Amino acid sequence: MNNIVIGVIGILGIVIAYLIGRWLNNKFPSPFTIPILIATVVLVSILLLFGITYETFMIGGKWVNELLGPSVVALAYPLYLQRKLLKKYFLPIFSGVFIGALIGVVSGLLLAKWMNVDEFIVYSLVPKSVTTPVAMNIAESLGGVPPLAAVFVMIAGIGGAVLGPIVFRIFRIHKSVAKGVGLGSASHAIGTSTAMEHSQQAGAVSTVAMVLSAIIVSILTPILVGGLY
Repeated sequence: MNNIVIGVIGILGIVIAYLIGRWLNNKFPSPFTIPILIATVVLVSILLLFGITYETFMIGGKWVNELLGPSVVALAYPLYLQRKLLKKYFLPIFSGVFIGALIGVVSGLLLAKWMNVDEFIVYSLVPKSVTTPVAMNIAESLGGVPPLAAVFVMIAGIGGAVLGPIVFRIFRIHKSVAKGVGLGSASHAIGTSTAMEHSQQAGAVSTVAMVLSAIIVSILTPILVGGLY
């Protein structure tokens, strides 16, 4: 089977898995039926069931992955629409993201230290709350394993998207700005897509939080790793 056929099958598989997730989420609305979680479970199950390697899957998956760049650029539109809101709340947003980034790195370090894991796992774990390319670069600069960092990023992203609505409900967080800061700083692009489902305001704030978090974590991580580990 040539690469073109494999690629088409891979892309169709991703789309179908996502549509299944959308259908389940519409029929049974719940944080545990969000499309990205269902699609991930479906795809991983198929790969394991049929013994398909990651490399084979990515023949088609890489083309979907290429859409990440344009999708991030597209977030500039809601940013523009919500520019007055972002200017008004910039200081609270920045403060919230800074604290969130700090807690994200420190919690990862302390957890890894408590579990006494190998250093390369620690260095791969600490940038878990920022978007994948940034996390992989941070992990590599510290001596971690970039692919492992990408796995931790996915776990943090899906975890934030699933648990975020539950946390908001428990602590009675209803403001769009607060939701955007929490999701963007804790679960990057996946959290931002979830924030968009709450409201355009939450999505715009989450986009800013995601970018600020990447910058702050890039600066804080080497300092905190050297001081705490």
